[in-house]
Amino acid sequence: MNKLLTILAASLFIPLCGSVNAEPVDWKAQWIWQAEDGPSNSWVAFRKNVKLDAVPQKVVANISADSKYWMWINGEMVVFEGSVARGPSPSKPWKRGKEVWKKPPEAKPSNTWYEEVDITRFLEPGENTIAVLAWYWGNETHKGTHIDSGKGGFIFQADIGEKKLVSDRSWKVKADPAYAIDSGDTGKNIVQFHVKYDARKSMGDWMSPDYSDADWKAATEKGIPPAAPWYNLEKNYVPALVNHGLQFYQDYPESKFPLISEGQAISCTLPFNQQITPYLDIECDAGLEIKITTDDRHNMIDAFYTTKQGRQSFESFSWMNGHKVIYEIPAGVKIHGLKYRWMSVGNMAGSFQCSDPFYERLWWMGRNTLFVCARDNFMDCPDRERACWIGDVSDQASYLFYCMDDPGRQLLKKAIRVTMAYSEDGVYAALGPLRLRELPSQSLQFVDQCIWQYYFNTGDEETLRYAYPYVREYLNLWSIGANGLPKREKRSSDFWNWSDWGVKNTLDQDVVLDSLYYMALNSAKKMAMELGEKKDIVWYDERIESMDKAFNKAYWTGKYYSSRPGKLQDDRANCLTILSGLADEDKHDSIVENVLIPNQFCSPHFEWMVEEAMCYAGRYDAALTRMKERYQSQVDREGMSTLYEMFPNGGTYNHAWNAPNTILSKHIAGIEPTGIGWSEFQILPNMEHFASLKQVVPSVSGDITVGLEQKENAFNLDLVSPDGTTAVIGIPKSIGTLAEIRANDKPIWKEGQFISSGLQIQQADEDDKYLKFKLPAGTWKISATAR
Repeated sequence: MNKLLTILAASLFIPLCGSVNAEPVDWKAQWIWQAEDGPSNSWVAFRKNVKLDAVPQKVVANISADSKYWMWINGEMVVFEGSVARGPSPSKPWKRGKEVWKKPPEAKPSNTWYEEVDITRFLEPGENTIAVLAWYWGNETHKGTHIDSGKGGFIFQADIGEKKLVSDRSWKVKADPAYAIDSGDTGKNIVQFHVKYDARKSMGDWMSPDYSDADWKAATEKGIPPAAPWYNLEKNYVPALVNHGLQFYQDYPESKFPLISEGQAISCTLPFNQQITPYLDIECDAGLEIKITTDDRHNMIDAFYTTKQGRQSFESFSWMNGHKVIYEIPAGVKIHGLKYRWMSVGNMAGSFQCSDPFYERLWWMGRNTLFVCARDNFMDCPDRERACWIGDVSDQASYLFYCMDDPGRQLLKKAIRVTMAYSEDGVYAALGPLRLRELPSQSLQFVDQCIWQYYFNTGDEETLRYAYPYVREYLNLWSIGANGLPKREKRSSDFWNWSDWGVKNTLDQDVVLDSLYYMALNSAKKMAMELGEKKDIVWYDERIESMDKAFNKAYWTGKYYSSRPGKLQDDRANCLTILSGLADEDKHDSIVENVLIPNQFCSPHFEWMVEEAMCYAGRYDAALTRMKERYQSQVDREGMSTLYEMFPNGGTYNHAWNAPNTILSKHIAGIEPTGIGWSEFQILPNMEHFASLKQVVPSVSGDITVGLEQKENAFNLDLVSPDGTTAVIGIPKSIGTLAEIRANDKPIWKEGQFISSGLQIQQADEDDKYLKFKLPAGTWKISATAR
């Protein structure tokens, strides 16, 4: 038995789920529904009246639904689209086997998310009415994002002073007859459905306190947690989606209404590609058919609305995305308003501005792509499949920390924890929680570019400690062969040896996998060091040393790396040799000149890694040139706000694995953490042709605002850094022979000498490129002059 197996055997077990600092709820509430368990795509309404003598200072409700819910209190909307796709962790071990999505729910028992909702401000002394619309999907697909319980359900529990309000048979229930159960086929990839709504069957203003629910039935109790099929309820630590409210379209402002439809499609432009729910306010006769869709050719969700007589409004609750929302409204209908509601994971907290409009627009498009590919989970695309491929998540993680605030970081934590919770036989993989689709390149990439980067950027040791045993066990699936390189003898049951699309017959898979394995070993070693797992370090070191000796012998051709010299000269494989550290610095220029500049083989999945490798090689100019060549046609396309799956414009037009933002923020602006959780960070700019640049980084320690200006013989840096952080800034020597440096208009360096200014600034180390200083938290204006 090898050393790592001995260590693993000493561990009693790897827990299915870990603490996320949530106090357990003492559940007294019942899961409720209508008498039958479903059916799939059913919309079920609930009402509950409750009398309060007084409203306490704070009332927090614990709520879950299978699958989604909307809630009103006293006629006012409290939650728009609550709950998330099921599957925080298995309730007990289960085997997937082939086509697990076709197995009955009892074969894949899983726990369920719940969420906390502060309802204090919606309550009032006296009578209160809670109204809920729940949507049960009852669907699974081979893309794995949701585990179906087999039953629709809703649960509510809140302590209101001495009163405990719980869902039970005292709540009223009625299936909403306006929603068609058979709303049309949405394909085999996504679990959500079209909405088909007949307003002639509407229940009216049933959310209102004045509505009579006398003919509604008593809700059917389905069990108290941890009753099957929902089992334990785990708190969703990802904050609720940000509701940006109903807004008029930019080309159909309020001033355009009312208008009379001419029977032609009305195309309404969104500010950028967004996840939206469409809305209309019309006046017409009954029985007319309206369709709402988007311009996205891969969009799978539409809305179909049948009118009633008179003035009416409708919002379709199954979200869709695109650049334009298209309404097909019959001629003669009076339109009082067309609107949309944008929901997002947090706010667009990060920003990037620069003197070159191409790169500024590209960064903006990258950020839009990141946001449109995030909701219940990070996904590869918001249209065709909405799947959680963990290689795509790793790409998203590379630039998430420059673009998203805390909800984005929490969603990344969820991706890590759910992926690990549903591992099996030592394998964690893509398409969780339902499926275990192992792509070794993605599972290995996940170690460094997702788990380690998440920890380094957030300081969340609890999640690192949770994920680490899975990483350790996965890496042990490889052995070291006689040639000193890793080999994998046994494949998992749902294995796909894929690494990238791009130009056919150019992928050097052996070099790719060995480089990713080496990168994973080094990051796992760093994890072990952080967590005090000293025994594991020896095992990692042995494998790292073996690969150090064997890799160059096996693959170095004298100019680049290849497993088949003369046939494969792969930009993906060679960039990874630089990023992993397998390629010594003296090989970097040769790799860049012979492979990374001339060969543009990869898809966007690897493009940012190629450009990052060029930056590590000191070839920032070449990285920017390549970036512009690859993305020029997309940036130039007017009306396009997100980035394609393939170069130049293939596949979906909003694919998560584009990450030019990483290069522009981390390497050109030069801003990156050097201490855990951004306790220390550096600003070492490589501005090349940029005259100015401004970046806001929404770090876990607080917003970091950086302004850079570079001109002949002068350099200016403006910085606002949050409390508790230290910044290491670099004054680029490329501006000339440095003469004087000032901070907040006081000299700190002149003619080769550091000057104590009383500003708590320290001179840091110096290298060929930068003169460096350490700055405490605060607001700084740094100016440098040269001759």
